Amino acid sequence: MGGDNFRAAMLMLVSMVLFAAEDMFIKLLTVDLPFAEVLGIVGLLGWLSFWLMLKMQGGHFWTRELLRPSVVLRNLAEIVGSIGIVVALALTDLSSTAAIMQALPLAIVLGAALFLGEPVGWRRWTAIGAGFAGVMLVLRPGLSDFHPASLMALVAVIGLAARDLVTRRIPSHVHSLQLAASAFLAILIGSIAMGVVLGQEFVVPTPRHSLLFVACMTVGVAGYALLVIATRLGEAAALAPFRYARLVFALTLAVIVFGERPDAVTLTGAAIIVGSGCYAMWREALQRRRELRAAGCAAIRG
Repeated sequence: MGGDNFRAAMLMLVSMVLFAAEDMFIKLLTVDLPFAEVLGIVGLLGWLSFWLMLKMQGGHFWTRELLRPSVVLRNLAEIVGSIGIVVALALTDLSSTAAIMQALPLAIVLGAALFLGEPVGWRRWTAIGAGFAGVMLVLRPGLSDFHPASLMALVAVIGLAARDLVTRRIPSHVHSLQLAASAFLAILIGSIAMGVVLGQEFVVPTPRHSLLFVACMTVGVAGYALLVIATRLGEAAALAPFRYARLVFALTLAVIVFGERPDAVTLTGAAIIVGSGCYAMWREALQRRRELRAAGCAAIRG
């Protein structure tokens, strides 16, 4: 592994640790507070954080770019994904939610093939099928230990995959910080609507809750920043395995903080999801290298 790839991998590893910690803080907060309120405060703090960063760089939040259909659709997908993961964390085990969320890269490949017309060979189709079979092992529908709320983690995967796919259609001149700020504002609006529909009343956070919210936003924003740096510095194929380190840390926190004991079936399903995802991402990177080499050869001949 080259120098840039090694540094990027280490940054990615730290980023995954921080994201796992963010999930832990959200689950801790939902023990005492309504999950719509937790999501809303996270949305508010996230919006303020990214708005301030955007302002410090001389950017503007309220522009016509926010009215682009692709940006609006991205924010709607962000609402669905965020509601899904927060509800799943609130009502189910951290370990099972984290395992199901690892299917996100596979869902992105599947969505790109179905809706964007990107070519996917039989090997990646096989990896996608195996990965979602792993998700079924974690969910265990139809069995006595099936928890319907676990389906919200699958809803989160669908929402976040749609968000990432739509992001590819947003022009590059739209500032990343503006997109992030608008997404968190959308989460805030979505959480208010969810709280009204579910009849969840606002609970005044205690000083302990306030500290947890600050910790949650600190690790979340730092994780996001490191993720962006890592993906710009290193190759996707080299970084792919390190993305799944989030599951390892989430399982560790689930055992230490919440006393969870994931069974063999859950761990097997998680291993299948991770293995399938790593393979699919490796095949995608390999395909891109072939396309670049072909394009380079064509340019030389031309």
